Amino acid sequence: MNQALKFRPAPALVSFIFPVFNEAEGLPFLRSTLDTWLRYFPEPVEIVLIDDGSRDGSFGLIQEWAAADSRVRGVSFSKNFGHQMAVSAGLALAQGDAIIIMDADLQDPLEVVPEMIARYREGYDVVYGQRSEREGETIFKRTTAWIFYRVMRRFVHPDLPEDTGDFRLVSRRCLDVILRMNEQHRFLRGLFAWVGFPQVAVRYKRNPRQYGETKYPFWKMAKLAWNAALSFSTLPIKLITACGFGTAALACGYGVYAVVQKYVFANTVPGWTGLVVIFGLIGGMILVSLGIIGEYVGRIFEEIKHRPLYIVRDDTGKP
Repeated sequence: MNQALKFRPAPALVSFIFPVFNEAEGLPFLRSTLDTWLRYFPEPVEIVLIDDGSRDGSFGLIQEWAAADSRVRGVSFSKNFGHQMAVSAGLALAQGDAIIIMDADLQDPLEVVPEMIARYREGYDVVYGQRSEREGETIFKRTTAWIFYRVMRRFVHPDLPEDTGDFRLVSRRCLDVILRMNEQHRFLRGLFAWVGFPQVAVRYKRNPRQYGETKYPFWKMAKLAWNAALSFSTLPIKLITACGFGTAALACGYGVYAVVQKYVFANTVPGWTGLVVIFGLIGGMILVSLGIIGEYVGRIFEEIKHRPLYIVRDDTGKP
């Protein structure tokens, strides 16, 4: 792969994208940290903040920031459309040659960005942050994240990097391809891995959260995992097919057992327990199968309507 890389000049403009949801407590910290750090950053920058329907006055702080700094652009959604849609909106608005996606809590450190720029200049189109340590997170969160990525790589998306989030640098040519993909149920980490441009990891130690609480509780992580599985694989349908054959085999086996009991051993006592088990298995498999197939059909229904991915309520204008 390295032989195909082509050296690039430094980006003429670097776009920073920050999805924001109820971050009023942490936005002053983000602003002051960026103001200080960018004084020593050599490339021109723009800062795109996407308010994902916050209810705590976050967009008011973004508007103040945009009014005081010409590099800042703020956009507010009409409601909460979700983290992946907020990032997608930022990607659509970004004008830079190199685009960097970060969380507004700055758990992903800015100090990693120069290394990402260096790898971009080497010719990589996606430079993703790979967490070596995750400070401030519970054992449960670390364990479920570890399981998620290993299961995804094993059964769903073998190219998905382990221990990564949305923190990454993306080149303009890679972004132009991503912007042509308008599916409603988005798993951006999977899309970036799927496009196939040269990609490389930058390992880093994740910081503990300074303000507020995580906006990704377990149920949101579970929903993201389910969305990723359905968006990039037909594995759930294959699993229910295998389970269906297994259930049919069990039913046939029990049928043979019942015939032998009746005609060989003359045992005509009804096998109530066995019947309940068999009918329970068959009924359960039917319901589960219909539910999973319904998930796919529902996604087809939502995709063919071609609704917009998000709705913008307010926009501070171009930086």
